Amino acid sequence: MSPRVLTGRAQLADRLGEADDKGSHMDQTLLAEPEQEHRPRRKPGGRAITVLLLLATFGFLVWAALPLAGLDGDRYTVALVALTQYALLVGIVLALLGLVLRRWLTALVVGLVTAALALSVVPRAIPNTTPAQGVPLRVLSLNAYFGGADAAQVVNLVRQNQVDVLSLQELTPEMVASLDAAGLAEVLPHRVFQPGPKADGTGIASRYPLQELALVPQTTLAQPSARVQVPGARDFEIVAAHPLYPMGHDTAEVWASDLRALPGPAADGTPRMLAGDFNATLDHTRLKYLLNQGYTDAAEVTGAGLHPTWPGPGSWFPPPVTIDHVLTSKGIAAQSYRTFDVAGADHRAILATLVLTR
Repeated sequence: MSPRVLTGRAQLADRLGEADDKGSHMDQTLLAEPEQEHRPRRKPGGRAITVLLLLATFGFLVWAALPLAGLDGDRYTVALVALTQYALLVGIVLALLGLVLRRWLTALVVGLVTAALALSVVPRAIPNTTPAQGVPLRVLSLNAYFGGADAAQVVNLVRQNQVDVLSLQELTPEMVASLDAAGLAEVLPHRVFQPGPKADGTGIASRYPLQELALVPQTTLAQPSARVQVPGARDFEIVAAHPLYPMGHDTAEVWASDLRALPGPAADGTPRMLAGDFNATLDHTRLKYLLNQGYTDAAEVTGAGLHPTWPGPGSWFPPPVTIDHVLTSKGIAAQSYRTFDVAGADHRAILATLVLTR
């Protein structure tokens, strides 16, 4: 062959070799690309966010377990259980963070526990009343804050809302004198008062005749009781409730004992009511026990169960909670519920409109 032919063949071979090299490189690229596509994406935030989220989740689960398992034996767990409605909000935030950050297991666990909390908390904001026939009954309750509540305003609330029965906690002798000066005896002439210093005293005032009872054994703070004789209707019984504040040093056990002293519904079917400052929310074990015995919380059944009653207006620490209640047994049906700010008191007054059924 001529040198020109050899040269042409060599050039052709070189071009084919370059083509093979390019093809081999393309094949390697194509093979490598699927591997890159299947490589898992890194979760947002990395390990640091994962650790923080897990710590927050652990704290939330412990908090949520307290009301769900009925663990409120000391002042710290009592306080955490009182804030259960806020635990629900924390759970919602953590579950959403778990979804956004793609921590799927965390989101699932937190979501399930949050749902369990929601089943007990959310119904308190949903009205569940039915119209009842009978004698209307309006009950007002107020913690007077060591007797410092404005007596004239209390009497005005009684007049304006046509209150039939008034339950007063932290009733001092000085406040009794102020209430009388403001005209309480004119509108609620019947009373079972056990006034005392600071927080010790409690009392019941009524438009209708009262017969003093002893439904509650002696407790730390007075918790008087009476039979209310309503003309044209059957009698009912009332206890002015005020268990000891559980957040003091070594007071949680006394608080639980005072709650245990409160009576359940009457065995003979007489309608019974507990009205006052229970120092407990519907998530606390002892209050749950009373409800399970047959009482109904007037605020919960009317959809106002999350309306805070303590601390009073203008205070946001500790977070507001619902610790004042009107509990009613069969024969007394709740129809509506309101709260009022009262000058000089650290609680809101609560007004339950009820019907004493026939």
